[in-house]
Amino acid sequence: QVQLVESGGGLVQPGGSLRLSCAASGGFFNAMGWYRQAPGKERDLVAVITSGGSTNYGDSVKGRFTISRDNAKLTVYLQMNSLKPEDTAVYYCKAISILGSAYWGKGTLVTVSS
Repeated sequence: QVQLVESGGGLVQPGGSLRLSCAASGGFFNAMGWYRQAPGKERDLVAVITSGGSTNYGDSVKGRFTISRDNAKLTVYLQMNSLKPEDTAVYYCKAISILGSAYWGKGTLVTVSS
């Protein structure tokens, strides 16, 4: 059974940093990434990374966020710097298995506020 467990969310002041982690189990995955959903908005891409290390970022986070992964640990990380109030959202981990199935974590809340 595939499981994705996110951690690292919380409250941070504008300009601060947070690091999210997503530990996967129960499968082998190609792309892994992060999406976010703010209240009343659609779920949007934050960043994605392939097993080979290729990355893609949403326009609003380019230059501030960095995605990385440890294939041995089946874990993907999201380093978030220079956080803004508009980054406030529930952040979801997503993984695509080698068979093409998509799996989602339950989400972790990031709140950027003074």
